[in-house]
Amino acid sequence: MVRKRRWLALLFVTMLVLLSACGGQSVNQQAEETEKKAGTEAGASADKKFKIGVSQYVEHPALDAAREGFIKALKDNGLEEGKNLEIDYQNAQADQTNVNTIAQTFAADKKDLILAIATPNAQAMLQNIKDTPILFTAVSDPLSAKLVDNLEKPGKNITGFSDTPPDVIPNTMKAIKDFFPQAKKVGIIYNSGEANSVANVKVAKEELGKLQLTPVEATATNTSEIKQAAESLVGKVDAIYVPQDNTAVAALKSIVSVANKNDIPLFVGELESVRNGGFAGVGFEYSDIGYETGLMAVKILKEGAKPGDLPVGYPSKLNLVFNKEAAKEQGIDFEKLPKEAMDKWKPEMLEKTEAK
Repeated sequence: MVRKRRWLALLFVTMLVLLSACGGQSVNQQAEETEKKAGTEAGASADKKFKIGVSQYVEHPALDAAREGFIKALKDNGLEEGKNLEIDYQNAQADQTNVNTIAQTFAADKKDLILAIATPNAQAMLQNIKDTPILFTAVSDPLSAKLVDNLEKPGKNITGFSDTPPDVIPNTMKAIKDFFPQAKKVGIIYNSGEANSVANVKVAKEELGKLQLTPVEATATNTSEIKQAAESLVGKVDAIYVPQDNTAVAALKSIVSVANKNDIPLFVGELESVRNGGFAGVGFEYSDIGYETGLMAVKILKEGAKPGDLPVGYPSKLNLVFNKEAAKEQGIDFEKLPKEAMDKWKPEMLEKTEAK
């Protein structure tokens, strides 16, 4: 009887050991499977290749700089073309038909995110695409362009960066008055078909009125008409202002030529145009707003942020910049500019015009 009990006890202990071993093996297998699954998922995330569509209105230095800044921000945050990023860059060459075609193509291609550079492109993207995140940059007035209803909380599938802080145009008009107090009329060259330009010119005219300066408009519908528009102002104005107008900026060389030949001070809407022959401008670096827009893209693609929850941004740092070479070409003597204005504005100085 005792032998039987011992045998049963031994059998019981053996079964416990076996069960324990089996149980341990099951736990280990489960841990291994969990680890393997996690690794697979991490690998899939790391291997994901994002598709971004970039639609640019026209090729000119400011818009090019915005695009380059955008791509740099992506690269700085681990999204690099040729590795985990595919960028489909399309330039509309200032043709609205091309703008619309690019938007329709991007809609069909199901991009992960779209960057629209300039107002017409952003409007076309929003009209054609409802379920893909859209970012805009270099847009003057997102509200007037009906891209967003609220700057703080856009609410739709679109947000981005504006290139027209509230103070930039008023400050430029004040600079014209301060540095050329005898001026009476200011010519404005722009494309009346660009919504952003119409908004800019409206603000400029209001500010000129406050300063008792008379605006004289010269419009063009394409780049080939820009030189004629500039020439129409000769003998009629004391200074020329070129706002952030894509058509005029794309043909800036023609305006610079007229201003230089006729000794007319040329004020421009952004710093790239100062570098390319404008005498003066209050502005910022377009590469900076492009970079900030790129950081928005990172939040959307890598963190799951929704465009409608990201406030529309503005450049924070504005500077008045003079181009010394352009000043000489336009008959401007720094020694004769009002000292009070120089002390007030403390403009930065560029030594020469960049070759383009």
